[in-house]
Amino acid sequence: MAVDARYRDKDGEISRKHGNTLIGTLRISYGSGFAKDSANDEKLSDVLAKLDERSLSKLVRDHKAGMLPIRLRKRFLPTTETP
Repeated sequence: MAVDARYRDKDGEISRKHGNTLIGTLRISYGSGFAKDSANDEKLSDVLAKLDERSLSKLVRDHKAGMLPIRLRKRFLPTTETP
């Protein structure tokens, strides 16, 4: 599915709601290949316009489904590891 320019930042909504999220945080949910040309300490709002199509498609899909806040919250949930 091709994602054209109008989805780069749908009415500024993704940037407004999640723009302060660090790329490193998003890589926890989406994998190390997410926004492959960006540093971990860059903010989503700063790299949104230059995201590769695969990363952007994942982000837009989860945003439309209401899953983006849930994915971001998972990073802060305690893990239950068994020794």
